[in-house]
Amino acid sequence: MLKKRIVAFCLSLFLIFPMFVVNTHALSGEELSSPSAVLMEPHSKKILFEKNPHEQRACASITKVMTLLLIMEAIEEGAISYSDVVTTSEHAKSMGGSDIWLEVGEQMTVDEMIKATAVASANDAAVALAEHLCGSESDFVGLMNERAKELGMENTVFKNCNGLDEEGHITTAYDVALMSVELMKHEKIYDYTTIWIDTLRGGETQIVNTNKLLKSYDGITGLKTGTTGDAGSCISATAKRNNMSLCAVVLGATTGTDRFKDAAQLLDYGFANYEVLEFNAQENDLTEIEVKNGMKKTVKIECRGASDMVVTKGSSKKIEQSVKLDEFAKAPVKKGQKVGTLTFTLDKEKVQSFDIITTESVEQMSFSAVLNVLFCALFTM
Repeated sequence: MLKKRIVAFCLSLFLIFPMFVVNTHALSGEELSSPSAVLMEPHSKKILFEKNPHEQRACASITKVMTLLLIMEAIEEGAISYSDVVTTSEHAKSMGGSDIWLEVGEQMTVDEMIKATAVASANDAAVALAEHLCGSESDFVGLMNERAKELGMENTVFKNCNGLDEEGHITTAYDVALMSVELMKHEKIYDYTTIWIDTLRGGETQIVNTNKLLKSYDGITGLKTGTTGDAGSCISATAKRNNMSLCAVVLGATTGTDRFKDAAQLLDYGFANYEVLEFNAQENDLTEIEVKNGMKKTVKIECRGASDMVVTKGSSKKIEQSVKLDEFAKAPVKKGQKVGTLTFTLDKEKVQSFDIITTESVEQMSFSAVLNVLFCALFTM
């Protein structure tokens, strides 16, 4: 009887706390209710999972990822600053959907407008930021599309800066992941995307983050949600555990609950099955290489650099490294000249490589060079 009670108790815990079960199996598209999704590792941009990744769809306020990216880049370049005062236009005020009810002529700082855009998904604040940077939303949208091309977002066309439904305003889960991981490079954005509740207008206006994963998912850092009639419920969810960050994009979910569930499932799958390894080129015994026809018999060499790579968990034991070094360097030798390669492989496939280079120059042997050495030697005796 006691054994039966223990079994029943353990079974009840399993049913009540399913989140303790780690998803280590291969994830299939059927397990996600959303029609389109991508899981990407930001550093390498490696796709860890995909479901209809290049299917063009509306993306609602996920559009604001690009808007925020351009603003963060402009701040970094010094074109605008967080303390700049932004004045609301009639056009910005006219936005519908989620907003912070800006009035014509109302002023807020860039910092406050970013907060309103990132946390409350304010359409009016997004337009105000766009106008502050470029003078008009249309010019800003032109900049959005230019940046999209630079990032390789081949299936994206922006028509506005906030994601309100508009014919021809389309993107894909893969393209959203590309602009999301680019925004993730600006770590300051997390100061906004991790806010749960805050205020504007000196405490008069309360804003609550639209990303409910902030209250339920371990390691969540952002990034943006979106919901419209054309787009359904969407999210670009970013999270970090230990030394690995992930970006999960879900487009077209039927409900907000479904998008959060799918995003969490994607992130769980990534953290359970992958890890980031650091490949360090300095950890080798390379010292020098022979020089032919040079004023020195050998030249010092080195291999420097480090790089992170996402791999399947447990595969680190299978990583092998090999050195391919030239038999000799023929003079004249230039400093920084490549003389070999250090390669890391996993299951016989190259995962990373670094150049082996010379650390100094060696002059070619000649009569004048030898005479110069003898001449200098005489005066130092």
